[in-house]
Amino acid sequence: LGLHYGHLPYFCRGQVVHGFGHGSKLLGICTANFPEQVVDNLPADISTGINCGWVGVGSGDVHKMVVSIGWNPYYKNTNKAMETCIMHTSKEDFYKEILNVAIVESLISAIQGDIEEAKKRLDLPEHLKIKEDNFFQVSKSKTMNGH
Repeated sequence: LGLHYGHLPYFCRGQVVHGFGHGSKLLGICTANFPEQVVDNLPADISTGINCGWVGVGSGDVHKMVVSIGWNPYYKNTNKAMETCIMHTSKEDFYKEILNVAIVESLISAIQGDIEEAKKRLDLPEHLKIKEDNFFQVSKSKTMNGH
């Protein structure tokens, strides 16, 4: 399934730039954006979507992080973006700080695991019986008759 990426762990470093105005204030989490040149240098086989790893702010402590790589149509940014969410409560603003990031794993592999687990669980008798519930019969007949 292409879950192993040759370039991981991938290390990169860059100065935090202002993002698309939807960072920590709106989401209530510490997010930091990398400048375009850092994003442009990402290896082609690094998975877009959500990746996880470690981040150090300046010469400070290293924390767990998730990083979103890709295009966000909602905010209409046309260039690929790399937004790091630091899993550490902090009041500080990371603007202009140097972030040291190590991307360790694509979470696609974790999601694939969740899908396999869900398939197994939904085959359990107590969950299978929900599939036969009247709820689905009623909506099917309504839809088919165009009511």
